[in-house]
Amino acid sequence: MIEWMQNLMDSMGYLGIVLLMILENLFPPIPSELIMPAAGFAAARGDLTFAGVALAGTLGSVLGTLPLYFIGKAFGEERIVKWADKHGAWLTLDGNEIRKADDWFDRHGSKAVLFGRLIPGIRSLLSLPAGMSEMPLPRFLLYSAIGSGVWASLLAYAGYALGENYEKVSHIVDPASKVILALVALYLVWTFIKRKRAHIGEGH
Repeated sequence: MIEWMQNLMDSMGYLGIVLLMILENLFPPIPSELIMPAAGFAAARGDLTFAGVALAGTLGSVLGTLPLYFIGKAFGEERIVKWADKHGAWLTLDGNEIRKADDWFDRHGSKAVLFGRLIPGIRSLLSLPAGMSEMPLPRFLLYSAIGSGVWASLLAYAGYALGENYEKVSHIVDPASKVILALVALYLVWTFIKRKRAHIGEGH
């Protein structure tokens, strides 16, 4: 995969970075933790400029958020609530919880998009609730661009600084993302147990 990414960037330059970062949002197996450090290394070699790499990474990342945003907006809260009431039991979800999550996103959506874009594992998924809660597209794009710009620039700089050892960036970021995802999983398990106990209590 690394060789393929490098070949794409070598042949297409900045456009290759944009395309890779769009794919990264749609297909998580293509990680930005490898794309942007590789692009940063290309800048260190003098093949590309650091500013161009950062801008291309930001643009691709923002464009990649749009499909899930528009899916969330197209289906909307009511359809997703109905789906959750009908099929969400196995996900420990119901329509009321979807409404609460949507209300929370309405209150904290800008910060969620801004800081969520810096968190591996969930950064690509935030577009769905943003669309579902009908966050205005200009605001969504603004905060996505800021968060994505910081993320892309940090990864590109790490690759620029590490040079040929740029692959080590993913070795550092990957464990951190696994810890975050593990915490999210623990929270979901805790929520499931709490709901089961509540239902048992209501039965008595």
